[in-house]
Amino acid sequence: MAEPDGPELRFDGRVAVVTGAGRGLGRAYALLLAARGARVVVDDPGGSLRGEGTDTGPAHRVAEEITAAGGRAVACTESVATAEGGRAIIDTALGHWGRIDILVHNAGIVRAAPLTEMTYADLDAVLDVHLRGAFHVVRPAFPLMCEAGYGRVVLTSSIGGLYGNHGVAGYAMAKAGVIGLSNVVALEGAAHGVRCNVVVPAAVTRMADGIDTSSYPPMGPELAAPAVGWLAHESCSVTGEMLVAIAGRVARAYVAETPGVYRPSWSIEEIGEQADAIRDLRSPWVLPVVPSAHTDHIRNSFAMAERATRAKSHEGGPDMKAERT
Repeated sequence: MAEPDGPELRFDGRVAVVTGAGRGLGRAYALLLAARGARVVVDDPGGSLRGEGTDTGPAHRVAEEITAAGGRAVACTESVATAEGGRAIIDTALGHWGRIDILVHNAGIVRAAPLTEMTYADLDAVLDVHLRGAFHVVRPAFPLMCEAGYGRVVLTSSIGGLYGNHGVAGYAMAKAGVIGLSNVVALEGAAHGVRCNVVVPAAVTRMADGIDTSSYPPMGPELAAPAVGWLAHESCSVTGEMLVAIAGRVARAYVAETPGVYRPSWSIEEIGEQADAIRDLRSPWVLPVVPSAHTDHIRNSFAMAERATRAKSHEGGPDMKAERT
């Protein structure tokens, strides 16, 4: 493996909270951050994959593993599923080290069922951990980071959130929702030195139980951890973005629009006639969340109407072709 050209990126003096850190990906994140000098709150209530029950063992074992290796860590077994639990997790960092610099929300559960059979109880349980859980830890941590003038937030989505998958409607909903939260944190944190991004990881963990992984390439959690490490580091140069990490591949995922077609009015039939042009991917708009994707989306859309109106005025006639840009 090639050695990095520059100095080792470290987290000395930084305090990190990692949720769902007792196993799998979260454990890999906590170990990596601690090995690079961070003081880490290892949070995990130790429940089952469905989010049932508790076990203090996983969080304590990871914290002890970090300490035995010469690092600094404290275990926390609060759940992100409630506002009180989220506050307690952040308070653990404040109580031990008086600050929080890094928040990695990784906690997650799965309750799979076809959409026709999914219960509201299972939906709520998944949303409580993945999506509301993200808010439950971001909400108390974010103002502290803004006040300190520094923060790194990494939220976890999934290819299930980006592209969907069978039998996991609640999971897909939650993981898509996390992207919206990340964008707002990135926007509101930009003026305060707080950056927020999404990691879209895949690894063979207990979530892969029952799946035949014999033909998979190496997909250990340690392959995804460096992407999270970079997003959590002070040198991270992006905010409001998504990094995919799967089987050694790291890539950027992003939302894009086609330029579309402008007409001063539309009928259903005209939408059908223009469908290919509306959906044409050859010249996509990629609008960075920070500083102004929301505004740029509106501005660019309005600009099409303005250009078309000017063209009509110059031509001096009532007929106007649909504009594409």
